[in-house]
Amino acid sequence: TKHIVMFKFREDVSPAVRETAARSFKEGIEALPALIPFIREVHVGLNINPAEKWDICLYSVFDNMDDVRAYSVHAAHKAVASELMKYIAERACVDF
Repeated sequence: TKHIVMFKFREDVSPAVRETAARSFKEGIEALPALIPFIREVHVGLNINPAEKWDICLYSVFDNMDDVRAYSVHAAHKAVASELMKYIAERACVDF
């Protein structure tokens, strides 16, 4: 199961805060497989194309939707995600 999530910063978030928050999110999420062993693969991309709407894209792979759901409520994931969400205007997700 692929779990893709995209994030867009609020307009009032400064470029410096965006950079720090995005890098911190990337580092935190990409460290999660050491804490959540059922994550098969995880990558966070930071958008380099200002013509596009989304600022951050998370790509992850799990064995099934039960693992995606368990990941979504895992304390380590929630700690990392909650820090980023302070600055986010929109979130989009697709699981397939």
